[in-house]
Amino acid sequence: MSVSPVCTCLSCPTHPRGGCGLYPSSMSQEQWAVIEPILPPAASVVGRGRPEAHARRLIVDAVFYLVAEGIRWRALPKDFPPWQTVYGFFTRWRDDGTWQRVHDVLRDQVRVMEGRAPSPTAAVIDSQSVKGAATVGTARRGYDAGKKINGVKRHIAVDTLGLLLVVMVTAAGVQDRDGAFRLLALLRERFSTIGLVWADGGYAGRLVSWAAKVIRLTVTIVKRSDDTTGFAVLPRRWVVERTLAWLTGNRRLVRDYERRADTHEALTTIAMIALMSRRLARAT
Repeated sequence: MSVSPVCTCLSCPTHPRGGCGLYPSSMSQEQWAVIEPILPPAASVVGRGRPEAHARRLIVDAVFYLVAEGIRWRALPKDFPPWQTVYGFFTRWRDDGTWQRVHDVLRDQVRVMEGRAPSPTAAVIDSQSVKGAATVGTARRGYDAGKKINGVKRHIAVDTLGLLLVVMVTAAGVQDRDGAFRLLALLRERFSTIGLVWADGGYAGRLVSWAAKVIRLTVTIVKRSDDTTGFAVLPRRWVVERTLAWLTGNRRLVRDYERRADTHEALTTIAMIALMSRRLARAT
């Protein structure tokens, strides 16, 4: 006789069929305890609406599942709230900056846990081209001739731990150096403490002098040695390359399905929220 799994969820009464912890992406109690205090209060709590019909934990679990497994919104399992509800929360928190705030708070907590100051002083930049699905409009997509990819490009900046600082999505045809002008401007806008940025040879040239003169950032190019053959771990650059590997461990980020660039950016941020909250939960 089979025995139903014991549910340890903080919101068991709201789970249909007791569907707690059924998926690899499902949060543990410790993980949810890390995220819950950062979320905005429900409208009913501040006296501006009726009580929410579904537990916040289920909503976040559903979004984590979608990012990790790469499914369509309409294909969310029935263990979760209706997909329209989950999508509504996702878009609301995308537009009001909630996902970004949660991410930034968790990043600061991870940095402190690792013995670093909350505010970073150095960053590493790189980009990654991904194929675009049929849902990606022609206005958003482009062709990366070097990688032979028709789709979009993620430009990211990370700290020395590999934690995401800035993500920006463009058409894949945008050159790394050209995209980096805007990326570094966003980095400077959000982090006044950063003074040094490492990058690969694709960013060499006028970007270096522009960054030094206009936004007061020192861009150091880490080049591959001419006599190096095969795979080689390059100083500093490996950190951002590992982050890109973390991101593509989420199936929704392997290919771009989004009609809006800010949706792709939000899903990238959410992938890092899941990663950092698990790391913090293990430390409790």
